[in-house]
Amino acid sequence: MDKNYFFDGRMFDAFEYMGAHPTERGVFFRTYAPNAQKVAVTGSFNDWYPYQMTFEDGFWTAEVEGAKVGDLYKFIIYTRNGEQVQHCDPYGFGMQLRPEWASVVRDLSEYKFTDSEWLSKRDKNFDRPLSIYELHLGSWKKKGEGETDWYSYDEIADLLIPYLKEHGYTHAEFMPLSEHPADISWGYQNTGFYAPTSRYGTAAQLMALIDKLHNAGIGAIMDFVPVHFALDEYALRDFDGTPLYEYPDSDVSISEWGTCYFLFNKPASAVFMQSCANYWLEKYHFDGLRMDAISRAIYWMGDPSRGVNPNSVDFLKRMNSGLQKFHPDCMLIAEDSTAFPKITTPAQYGGLGFDYKWDLGWMNDTLNYFRTPPIMRKGAHHLITFSMAYFYNERYLLELSHDENVHGKAAVIQKMWGDYEDKFPQARAMYTYMYTHPGKKLNFMGGEFAQFREWDEKKEQDWFMLKYPMHESFDRYMKKLGELYAAMPALHCAEYDPSTFEWLMADNCDQNFFVYLRKARGQTVLCAFNFSGAEQTVRINAREPWLLTPLIHSDEQTYSGTVRHEDIRPVETHKDIDGEVFTLTLPRFSGELFEVTLRKF
Repeated sequence: MDKNYFFDGRMFDAFEYMGAHPTERGVFFRTYAPNAQKVAVTGSFNDWYPYQMTFEDGFWTAEVEGAKVGDLYKFIIYTRNGEQVQHCDPYGFGMQLRPEWASVVRDLSEYKFTDSEWLSKRDKNFDRPLSIYELHLGSWKKKGEGETDWYSYDEIADLLIPYLKEHGYTHAEFMPLSEHPADISWGYQNTGFYAPTSRYGTAAQLMALIDKLHNAGIGAIMDFVPVHFALDEYALRDFDGTPLYEYPDSDVSISEWGTCYFLFNKPASAVFMQSCANYWLEKYHFDGLRMDAISRAIYWMGDPSRGVNPNSVDFLKRMNSGLQKFHPDCMLIAEDSTAFPKITTPAQYGGLGFDYKWDLGWMNDTLNYFRTPPIMRKGAHHLITFSMAYFYNERYLLELSHDENVHGKAAVIQKMWGDYEDKFPQARAMYTYMYTHPGKKLNFMGGEFAQFREWDEKKEQDWFMLKYPMHESFDRYMKKLGELYAAMPALHCAEYDPSTFEWLMADNCDQNFFVYLRKARGQTVLCAFNFSGAEQTVRINAREPWLLTPLIHSDEQTYSGTVRHEDIRPVETHKDIDGEVFTLTLPRFSGELFEVTLRKF
């Protein structure tokens, strides 16, 4: 171990040296606790008797003969004020199931991946479809009715893979899988940053899940929490008797979630977190990291009025630069609600170095528009058009995530204006708008079959709803929409190039009508929407003599709509005093997509 890289904050592979590593004779332990008076390791291998560790340059080491993979262990920190505090291993590769918290010795070389073909073709999907299914592994499906009747990582793969493929999703994004003590935190308050949660099995079982996804042609994204950690006294807080990883007590030390913020101008913190990000990509073959709460790293306490936090911003730049170097084909995705510039600009050009940024502005505007009564949507017209005014500032990803389905906010389908029957056509039209708007896509589980109940981490999804026609047809529509998105280059290629999008009708607020073109690789798709509460007919200027061939209609009868399949016909332009024009009639709350070709005479 080159300690200079550690103390300079440049190390990205600290997990190769820190923690517990099996040897021929036993297990080698190393932890960093420079301010401790002494440190001992204790575990199931010695009946929990303290085994004194050797100190050098802030590091404490010990090789324990007879210790083995699967053993439990803890570190005992003897502080300079005379206290003895037991901690889990910050770099531990496994942990006990809560409420227990001992670390577990794991052999990360145990599982042998078979996904070399996938890895050889993997990239950031800039010019490919990227449709992400976000799920909470413990509440997608359960074995039984109990809160802890979870499937293991490898078991759930056989259920999840065909489901993802049926719906056209290219990637699964897992809400945080690193160890956490409280189910209700959903994994966002970590105690074991390097330990896959034991709720669903071991490190090898998680590797098997990702391997199976890759061999089925599906990517895996990890929801990663780089900004803060849980307060539990056995974890990172005051690890060596001092605030080793966090801010000293101050008004910026504790987050709004009651967690400790990392202080990233400390080499120990920077090395810990950037190595952790690298660890999940390197050891588990994740294809990307969605990084949580980036606004809290950019600004003090996430509040722009407090100013930029240079410690965290500089750290993000350094970490992302390193990750881009080590994993140029993996995606780094920022969840950030601020207007801070250059989130997706490379660090060498003054940016933060992410590949994508969640478009939370689009999400809020879109959902607010569909909450609005149709009679008032004239005044809310800008909520649909505004997103394209700033879209090219960043490489945006459109999201309807777990945060839009919990805590009294109502599920996405429930957010639609009106009664039960009115919500379905609006949701179909809204998702059609989402899938045709520039930007990659993310949807949270349950939205694909219009689940009305808010998400609850203790319960599995309401799969019984698929027995009801409105929900079953909604699910079929989402499958068709996902298939179409993946199959049409115009809907996913070169979308961050302004020349690939064109408004044909952006200002028709009286009829709540919107029309735009998506263009790429010689293909053009026309997207038309009537978001009003009544049927509308509009006259649209065309650029050339066009033939519009229908691709999908959100209000077709087969999807519980009103339009018969045989009435969905091609549309041709015709010449009049204004040039080439055509007329469209759409039922209320509907959208229709057409492939555009030149009309033959």
